[in-house]
Amino acid sequence: MATVKTIGILTGGGDVPGLNPCIKAVVDRAVDEGCEILGFRRGWAGPLSINPDDPSEDWRWVMRLNKAVVRKIDRSGGTFLHTSRTRPSHVRPAETPAFLSDFPAPVSDPETNSRDFTVHVLRVLQHLKVDGLVVIGGDDTLSYAARLHQEGFPAVAIPKTMDNDVYGTDYCIGFSTAVTRSVDLITALRTPAGSHERIAVVELFGRNSGETSLFAAYLANVDRAIISEVPFDPQKLASMLVEDKRANPSNYAIMTISEGAKPIGGEIVESGEPDAYGHKKLGGIGEVASELIKKATGEETIYQKLGYLMRSGAPDSLDRMVALSYANLATDLVIRGRSGRMVALRDGKYTHIPLSTVNSSVKQVDVDELYDRERYRPKVANMLGKPMFLY
Repeated sequence: MATVKTIGILTGGGDVPGLNPCIKAVVDRAVDEGCEILGFRRGWAGPLSINPDDPSEDWRWVMRLNKAVVRKIDRSGGTFLHTSRTRPSHVRPAETPAFLSDFPAPVSDPETNSRDFTVHVLRVLQHLKVDGLVVIGGDDTLSYAARLHQEGFPAVAIPKTMDNDVYGTDYCIGFSTAVTRSVDLITALRTPAGSHERIAVVELFGRNSGETSLFAAYLANVDRAIISEVPFDPQKLASMLVEDKRANPSNYAIMTISEGAKPIGGEIVESGEPDAYGHKKLGGIGEVASELIKKATGEETIYQKLGYLMRSGAPDSLDRMVALSYANLATDLVIRGRSGRMVALRDGKYTHIPLSTVNSSVKQVDVDELYDRERYRPKVANMLGKPMFLY
């Protein structure tokens, strides 16, 4: 086993509570093991933007980490290394660093004229004498870590995403806090919904997986929940919400909806140009549903998109615990030379799996087990033997 002297770490994609405690735990453990740590800024944009021929520019994109540097970062949310949705294998001309304009990188997408700068990234890692990478991100960010592993560079992954949709693990850093934030905000929204006697529609993050909508609805005890996996009938939903409103002594109703949801026969609501991973910006289905409900029933509605509030602030205790545990397990793997692995939770136990698992499928809600598709509600029964988060 090769001796690991320098470990790189980066965070990519959307920020979530728990990233800073995770970074700190990796640094603390690695330093105790005698390793140096380099933190890349702005996700994969860090190694992409470093010019080995001009070392004076290196430290704009990477920083040396030690216990003093990370001492206080676990007291806040987000990632102090910053983040981006850069994908070095698919870099468009407008996003290409000037010094790479003449670099002989192959075209990876003729439609956008994107180029693959993986050879450059590997050159940068060699230039900085990085022996292994700890990559913290969702399936998009981790898919490029898998690419580096395929190219022979040691990489270990830590899954994070507040909608808990990285395939292969039961839990991703950020999910518990996102649900906690959502439940708190939904509970607070009952005040104006009840005061004005309206139907409240709460839109939550969740592209392919409706877990945030499902679990927030379950814990906040809302009337109806729409998830990404099951197209909904607007007229049927509207009728149910009117019934819910009339049955409520305070004469209001409240529902959640995933941003990736769509009506039967309709499309998801998205806008803008696709990012480097092919995703357009989601959001607005809650407003569409709100207007459809109002039109179908004549009832006044409240539309509330929680958006970035779900990922704001410091992590809760569960996300802190998982972040620290994932960090220690991932650092162990890097130091032991176990490349191409992703740390994970399965059946309530910490483990690690092949990093390639991230690209093998899409994680979604077990609809048959956890969702009443006829009544648009969480369906939780037969609790005996189920894990804590009901996966």
